[in-house]
Amino acid sequence: MNAQEVMQGLEALSKERLKKMYMSNGAHEPLFGVATGEMKPMVKKIKIDQALADELYATGNYDAMYFAGIIADPNGMTETDYDRWMDAAYFYMLSDFVVAVTLSEADIAQQVADKWIASGDELRMSAGWSCYCWMLGNRKDNAFEESKIAAMLETVRNTIHDAPLRAKYSMANFLYTVAVSYVPLHAKAVETVEAIGPVEVVNNGKASFLSTAANIQKVIDKNRLGFKRKHVRC
Repeated sequence: MNAQEVMQGLEALSKERLKKMYMSNGAHEPLFGVATGEMKPMVKKIKIDQALADELYATGNYDAMYFAGIIADPNGMTETDYDRWMDAAYFYMLSDFVVAVTLSEADIAQQVADKWIASGDELRMSAGWSCYCWMLGNRKDNAFEESKIAAMLETVRNTIHDAPLRAKYSMANFLYTVAVSYVPLHAKAVETVEAIGPVEVVNNGKASFLSTAANIQKVIDKNRLGFKRKHVRC
């Protein structure tokens, strides 16, 4: 399939309800409003095609950009390519659920994510922390240096309250993921969550608090510590 055929296929799957939902979360035109599960038949036909992924991502159409992430070749992209994708990721559903997800399967994932975390840019920070969440929830524990993850927990402890909004969400998710999926530092992650206390987020003028501790406890109660996903991308 070429880009035009994919775009036509996506448009045929559009749902106004989903379009409105995506837009309420920050998406803007152009987009169709396609359920991600309904993309699978086209994905199976294409499998992996980096050139097509780049062409679709460059359209700026949210659904096409999401589709691009599924058919991209994570190790076929350079750090420059990932930066280019991040430049076009204008809201968190792209930064955290397309770019970060794709990066998480690349060999250069940690070095790129580290750079984004240190950037001070809200969506890059969010994508960097999210990338670690996707990695920790999928890769074996021995794929990570325990001292590095421990230091990252300290960074979250010291900076989460003053972090940009989307970074707060991703940093809290990092705490949750370490506690649930990275067994060597489960206890330290739980202690870090307790030390941090309630984390306030303000969306559209409404304040709320993240439920990290409660979500971790639910996993403990279900005896699911050490949970790993078989696949990151759908």
